[in-house]
Amino acid sequence: MQKQKSIKVNFFMNALLTMSSVVFPLITSSHVARVLGPNGTGIVDFVYPMVMYFSMIAQLGIPTYGIRICAKVRDDKVELSRVVQELLIINMITCALAYICFFAAIALVPQMQEQKTLFYILGSLILLNTIGVEWLYKGLEEYSYITIRSLIFKVIVLICIVTMIQKESDYVLYGALFIMAQVGSNIVNFLHLHKIIIIKPVGGYHFKRHLKPIMSFFAMSIATTIYTSVDTTMIRFMKGYAENSFYSQSVKIKTALVNVVTALGAVLLPRASYYLEKGLEYEFLRISRKALHFIFVAAIPLSLYFMLAAKPSILFLFGDQYTRSITAMQLIMPTVFAIGLSNILGIQMLIPMGRENVVVVSEIVGAVVDVIINALLIPKYGASGAAIGTVTAEFAVLAVQAIALKTTVLPLVRQIPVWKHVLAAVVSSIPCIAIVGIGWGNFVTLMVSAVLFFGIYLIVLILLKEPFIREYVPMVTKFLSHKK
Repeated sequence: MQKQKSIKVNFFMNALLTMSSVVFPLITSSHVARVLGPNGTGIVDFVYPMVMYFSMIAQLGIPTYGIRICAKVRDDKVELSRVVQELLIINMITCALAYICFFAAIALVPQMQEQKTLFYILGSLILLNTIGVEWLYKGLEEYSYITIRSLIFKVIVLICIVTMIQKESDYVLYGALFIMAQVGSNIVNFLHLHKIIIIKPVGGYHFKRHLKPIMSFFAMSIATTIYTSVDTTMIRFMKGYAENSFYSQSVKIKTALVNVVTALGAVLLPRASYYLEKGLEYEFLRISRKALHFIFVAAIPLSLYFMLAAKPSILFLFGDQYTRSITAMQLIMPTVFAIGLSNILGIQMLIPMGRENVVVVSEIVGAVVDVIINALLIPKYGASGAAIGTVTAEFAVLAVQAIALKTTVLPLVRQIPVWKHVLAAVVSSIPCIAIVGIGWGNFVTLMVSAVLFFGIYLIVLILLKEPFIREYVPMVTKFLSHKK
């Protein structure tokens, strides 16, 4: 039997991984945005999501399904090995089909043909994401391994990008370096595989048992990809590379914040699946409530602060060329809260409960809403129109999932003092608005406003005796004191 990992250790390691996923991309994006300009960054921001469409075909729904099924059989090495081998065989077949579609699209679509070199380079991810089996390591809660491996490659990529990307024509080189961390991580995962499972064929394969859930997760992947990536594709075709870049910069900040608020949920998915498999419903509800509580504590202030500090954030990170990203960023920030909640309801609750069809329906609704609003607003409002479409789509997804789980979630939410978080965020916003209005320079404004906003937010919650803060602040303080 595999030793059960500590949720607190997993959360700490995933939080460290999350912070690296916030800091490193923002540093590299800041450098690249200034060197390549809106056109160069817009090209890469167009090509990468397009490649991910084909990677999605190759992966089917296995990245999410694999976490759940590996978590369920992790105590039996032979069965775990059989499951991994079955999923890899299925994946390799669909990977070949994805490459056929990929090369056909490059030959037939003029916009892809003009950037075919970049498409070929980034297209390596289709295979490497398949053999990387990241879902296995997450299913086994190997977050220490995942974090250390990822940090090493991210540092290497950061150094390479900062030192090697020096002129506007380097966008192809940037595309290659951009995926290096993923490429390296996937290769290491594959080489490390023999330490976790039996590599030689174990026999007794039952491929059919995976097909129905995989197709459900695949439908979910399609819907998710449409409403999370179609905006950049539609902007490129309707408004060009530069407008795509203006929108993408706001999305990069939003994505960094989403990584922060979904850190706990990512850790809890395999544990939630394990609890339900063992019939431990009370434990499942307990960690679900804790995850929801964390979203309210983290997402409300992050969304509000970066709406208020959108201008200095964009200008500091990307420069004066990207002033058109400011409004898009302000409009898109509420999605941090919506995605945080839907991540818990969908990924951590509905999927372990075997109700992935509800997630599929919610994301189809989101995809339809996003495409319709994008088609109506992008031609006139560009990046801001896409931001409105994304916000509306995310809240549509959340609404469908919340309705499906109302009898389970409402009792959990009632245990969370939401009014305390809202009050603390409102009080914190007053000095923040004043500091941003003074305009001391982008860096100074961000530092001072952030310290005041989040400092006051934390103090108000402590004074209000907010239970999550009362539980974890002493824990963090104790951890830091031991480190010293």
